[in-house]
Amino acid sequence: MSNADLAAYSRRPRPTHEAAVTDGGTPRALISASWRRSMDAGVDPDASTAPLVFDASRLGDERAAHPLAPLLPLLAETLHGVTDETGLVMIVTDAEGRILWRDGNHATMSSADMVRLTDGFQWAERSVGTNGIGTALAARTPVSVFSEEHLVKALHVWSCSGAPIIDPDTGDALGCVDVSGTSPALHPATVALVGAAARLAESHLALRMHERDMLLRLRYDSLRRNSGVLVTATGRIIAGDAAGALGSRIHLPPPGGRVSLPNGRTGRLDAFYDGFLLRAADCDEPAALRLSLLGDGQPTVRLGDQHLTLSLRHAEILALLALNPRGLTAEQLSFYLYGDDGNPVTIRAEIHRLRAQLGQAIAAKPYHLAAPVEADFLELKRLLGGHDPAALARAYTGPLLPRSESPEIRRERDELEVQVRARLLRSGSPDDLWIYAQTANGRTDLQVLERVTASLPPADHRAAAARIRLLSD
Repeated sequence: MSNADLAAYSRRPRPTHEAAVTDGGTPRALISASWRRSMDAGVDPDASTAPLVFDASRLGDERAAHPLAPLLPLLAETLHGVTDETGLVMIVTDAEGRILWRDGNHATMSSADMVRLTDGFQWAERSVGTNGIGTALAARTPVSVFSEEHLVKALHVWSCSGAPIIDPDTGDALGCVDVSGTSPALHPATVALVGAAARLAESHLALRMHERDMLLRLRYDSLRRNSGVLVTATGRIIAGDAAGALGSRIHLPPPGGRVSLPNGRTGRLDAFYDGFLLRAADCDEPAALRLSLLGDGQPTVRLGDQHLTLSLRHAEILALLALNPRGLTAEQLSFYLYGDDGNPVTIRAEIHRLRAQLGQAIAAKPYHLAAPVEADFLELKRLLGGHDPAALARAYTGPLLPRSESPEIRRERDELEVQVRARLLRSGSPDDLWIYAQTANGRTDLQVLERVTASLPPADHRAAAARIRLLSD
């Protein structure tokens, strides 16, 4: 069917559809419920297009920052056969039904462009009515929507099967995987295959969640005393003697905030690597090791009331130990710091000097941090997993140990920079972007400066400063 034929078909009258829209028809219950939600949201059955929400300049950042990005090859491989052989397209969206990726039959993708079933457009029910993407996300179940079951008449030539992908950590929808085509119906097995692809993605997410949990538990086990309850960055309780009495999840207050416990007592939530330790509010615990290693300032460490300025080498060692809670041998530390030219004897000497300052906070066999650790770069990693770009912008004061030439530190530094930048470009306000523009790399970041000038009033001093920087570059 040509594009002209598709357009003509979508304009043909649909008696059954018209009757259902005016409450005279009887579509299946799932579709009927979706139509009610769509019409309550004010969707016009005569609407012609989905709204554009991401233009080309923003789409790359949205893709890079989305948690489903690493799973795209898996989804494509799982659904390649059904899309390639049957003239369909595969679509992956975010939790709001915004299309991030699309692939499949080229002729069908050309037809999809007519109704804006393509990258950057939003297909939530509230935007375009009943459809395989929006309805799957709203109902949180795999669903097929055939032809006239679409509320919007322009979509009657399309049929689609979509399935939500649920985050096993939080229980929230991360997005939707959908297969669509220009036929009155899809093969009955299509929705099962799409559902299986979503479940496969969820199993990979669960595996990564368990790996993060294991790493956090290892850090928890390295403490001299395991008092307190170990809580993930999303509020799941995963270790501790009192864990069973508290259930599986708590509501997270800000770090340092108070939590009401079932026994009537009050708990205190302290930052701990990528998670938290929940303790009785009046408990007396070993002093935490607090590392400040971001930005151009001198790296420092606090241990209780003790405040020390660190040499670059000592800061690198502490950063590497914080990133490797299982511990590192002198040989491993030497390689991470110097590569093949390293000497473990030098590392042992540096560790000896550090232990003279920090005492039993550094343990041996292998070398590891034996005190609770709080670090600005670890807090940054926690914020990257959340939904508060303003807090992220405030926390990122600059690159991790910018003078370090350690290959391992450089890798971590570059990853943090890329992730922070992408997150702020994706969802940061002009204020957040301006804060980032004060960092070493942000000062000359053309895309960030252009976004600042476009988002702020021309008379705003920050927009003027951004324009000056753009001109100077």
